[in-house]
Amino acid sequence: MAHDYLIIGAGPAGLQLAALLEWDGRDYAVLERGSGAGTFFTRYPRHRKLISINKVHTGFSDPERRMRMDWNSLLLDDPDLLFTRYSPRYFPDADDIVRYFQDCAAGLHVQYDIDVTKISRDAAGFTVTDHSGRTWQAKNLVMATGVSQLYVPEIPGIEHAERYDTFDTNPESFTDQRVLVIGKGNSGFETADALVEHAAVIHVAGPHSVKLAWQTHYVGHLRAVNNNFLDTYQLKSENAVIDGSIERIEPRPEGGFRIQFRYARTVEKLRELEYDRIIACTGFRFDASVFDDGCRPALVIKDRFPQLTSAFESVNIPGLYFAGTITQSRDFKKSTSGFIHGFRYGARALHRVLTVRNHETPWPHALVDVSPEAISDAVIARVNTSSCLWQQFAVIGDVVTVDGGEARYEEEVPVAYIADGGLGPAEHRFVATLEYGPDHDTVDPFDIDIPRVAENDAANAAQASYLHPVVRYYRHGVLAATHHLAENLENHWDFPDVHQQPLVVFVKECLAGA
Repeated sequence: MAHDYLIIGAGPAGLQLAALLEWDGRDYAVLERGSGAGTFFTRYPRHRKLISINKVHTGFSDPERRMRMDWNSLLLDDPDLLFTRYSPRYFPDADDIVRYFQDCAAGLHVQYDIDVTKISRDAAGFTVTDHSGRTWQAKNLVMATGVSQLYVPEIPGIEHAERYDTFDTNPESFTDQRVLVIGKGNSGFETADALVEHAAVIHVAGPHSVKLAWQTHYVGHLRAVNNNFLDTYQLKSENAVIDGSIERIEPRPEGGFRIQFRYARTVEKLRELEYDRIIACTGFRFDASVFDDGCRPALVIKDRFPQLTSAFESVNIPGLYFAGTITQSRDFKKSTSGFIHGFRYGARALHRVLTVRNHETPWPHALVDVSPEAISDAVIARVNTSSCLWQQFAVIGDVVTVDGGEARYEEEVPVAYIADGGLGPAEHRFVATLEYGPDHDTVDPFDIDIPRVAENDAANAAQASYLHPVVRYYRHGVLAATHHLAENLENHWDFPDVHQQPLVVFVKECLAGA
């Protein structure tokens, strides 16, 4: 069976791309290892509460603005296929999203129970082989498998630890036990929090500082919904967060385990600590084992993710593309490509890249008048409503290309793709993004002793820490000027004197060569 496009994985990214290809009438197929769509969420998170926001009541009627608070829905043409119709919970149950993805998959060309065991490549394209020996061929292969394998750190004796993906989550099985949780991310704290009422002692350990999402604005850092455990540590309830590295795990003859621990913030020698149970909650990684040596993609970040070009393509295997959480190497721990509300837009951008490359169709655009007022109005309208710019801050932007006597407004283009010349040359190009200020993740936003730029302060907008629009001007591909729009408490960046007129002046001066 040969196709133009073959997608591996029917999770949210695979379904998102498939829906876009289906809409265009392309020749594609999706191969899924599980018996239904969204199989990952049948197991994770282990304690079944999602931490992706599902805000049903936003006060907005505009569907685009409502998507800013809907972190689970895919970008589909059916208004009934919104996750907000599947659960009223702000943090929903994982079973609800499984049900949602199964409905999203209806009508798409998805084949289930296909366990891909080998991927090879020759001059004609890719060949995918499953566990029964069946094969599929494709010119373009898209991996949307997610991070399906637990990342296991190289600690001597780590094989003695229980694993987040398989351990018994029944809290009663930990009654009166000393428990070590390895890992300071959401899975580690989710696990620790679930055991608080039964375990005698819980230590959460890792070599790096705990980073809180409310400070860093990276939603993969520790979320408030999972950080109740911090109270049990700081309010002296026999639990602790210990900073340092585990250098060895050894079984004790009498049962349980002894670890050698080196503190990160003291000059103490190795400390020996003893536990009844140890659970490794150390994150996940991309599984590249199915690739032949001739088409194995290069990996980055401790070999956890594929290394990508700005077009979501492998840096070393042409025609091999990626969608979903495995694209987070592009903005690792900075923006949102690792999460549905971010990579749904990345998948749409990938679809547009493939359309440009394979079907001789330019990036979708609308024409606007070649005037500073019209260009500014178009940018202002989008930054005030766009969900993509809101979610994929600093990673995806809107573009106004002024060349040959016309102005084209191109929506949702990856910033790195623009920098790499993906849109071609142009005399004038404006790129609008939403961004936080420099060093925003180092400041406690609740500390009133730290000064900040005043709301709607156009003169000092470049020093704003909170999310705000940034417009960069490129002349013949070279950055020539940058303009910041003033931050606003309610994210209304359309005040005439504060936002609109300063942007008009900026655009006018850029086009005039000032």
